[in-house]
Amino acid sequence: MLLLGLTGSIGMGKSTVGEMFRKLGIPVYDADAEIHKLYAKGGAGVEPIRAAFPEAVVDGAVDRARLSKIVVGNEAEIQRLEKVIHPLLAEGRAEFFAKAETEGHSLVVLDIPLIFETNGEGRVHKIAVVSAPSDVQRARVLARPGMSEDKFEAILARQVDDAEKRRRADFVIDTHCSYEETFEQVKKLVEDLNNA
Repeated sequence: MLLLGLTGSIGMGKSTVGEMFRKLGIPVYDADAEIHKLYAKGGAGVEPIRAAFPEAVVDGAVDRARLSKIVVGNEAEIQRLEKVIHPLLAEGRAEFFAKAETEGHSLVVLDIPLIFETNGEGRVHKIAVVSAPSDVQRARVLARPGMSEDKFEAILARQVDDAEKRRRADFVIDTHCSYEETFEQVKKLVEDLNNA
């Protein structure tokens, strides 16, 4: 089974491209969505996080804003959080792989926003980066509710530069075009990987 890592900086269209892979019947593991499930009421991450960061749990769910205030900018606290969350994510990933294998898939996509930032290249066979020009990216991100220039710059500062991501990737999916044109790139990529 070929593992394709899907990544891209904020506002590049990674979520849209992930949906395109799903449309083609390719299983997609979405790390961010899995964290949301762990943090939701009844999620497997709530009690372990309550034990580590009691003030971050409100009404039986992890309050991401509160947790963020505790850990962002504090490397020791980030590491403490990762020790709680990473084993739970690994469990979910193992279930995802087992299901994909049982269903006979030869290709799966791992949507990992910070694959380069976390030295995750070794966990996948190939990497596809979703990219668009920086002015397009900026316009997309600043159009989001609750987004400011400062917040956008802070997020960018924590991400590997787009040019560097493109350089290190095996494939680049350009989203500065129509939905249909992007979808054609994804279809061709799936075809190439299936015939490799």
